Amino acid sequence: MPIQITEEMQAAINNAIADKSPIIVSSVDATGQPSLSFRGSIQTHSDTQLAMWIRNQDGGILKSIAANPKIALMYRNPETRVSYMMHAEARRDDSDAVKQAVYDAAPEVERNADPEKKGTAVILDLVRVIQRGQVIMER
Repeated sequence: MPIQITEEMQAAINNAIADKSPIIVSSVDATGQPSLSFRGSIQTHSDTQLAMWIRNQDGGILKSIAANPKIALMYRNPETRVSYMMHAEARRDDSDAVKQAVYDAAPEVERNADPEKKGTAVILDLVRVIQRGQVIMER
């Protein structure tokens, strides 16, 4: 099945931080070192893309994405027993329109952490979505 973010996925991802289920992102830097981080600003961006607001433009995730755009994401809500593992190709997007859209769609708690909008947007082109050990969508 091709990538097509469902309404259920959209609701889960867009409400992850409010549901106390922040999404975990895995990236790999230029030296091959993997890194995990919780990301509260991940949101759906289109039918095939996610986005995230990165507050620190000097941070490790932007350096990792520049060296290796392949990332993995994990969403899991233990109360609803819904989970998604996702693979994506990430790219920084510094265009004013995209930055504004991603910032505006981020949860309020994330916007409050960067009120001067010093960060930037990252677009995640989904490659694969896995649920319960089965690939349910793939580009």
